[in-house]
Amino acid sequence: MSRPDAGATAPLSTHVLDTVVGAPAPGIGVRLDRLDGTRWRQVAAGLTDADGRLRDWVPAAQWRVGRYRLVFGLDGHLGPDPFFPEVVLTFAVGDPAAHLHLPLLLSPFGYTTYRGS
Repeated sequence: MSRPDAGATAPLSTHVLDTVVGAPAPGIGVRLDRLDGTRWRQVAAGLTDADGRLRDWVPAAQWRVGRYRLVFGLDGHLGPDPFFPEVVLTFAVGDPAAHLHLPLLLSPFGYTTYRGS
């Protein structure tokens, strides 16, 4: 069995778009947790880039079949007292080799997500 390259990353990406201004949302903090038994454990964390994207941020050695969640910290982006201070997307990984893209479309009082490509 081969081991992942130390610099290899998991095939997970996200993209945050602010639908109010019609532009990407840069600087959004995103944390990835994996369910380990009955506890969530942090796997990776990062910030969206100038285009609102976050990719090549999860070490491949930490990516496997299981249940995960992305936690988007929105405090600074949606104003000083946002209705949604964070958004949590919980998802299951059945094939760790398959690319998984989870975009988040934001507005002050709602959000949408989907499995992208």
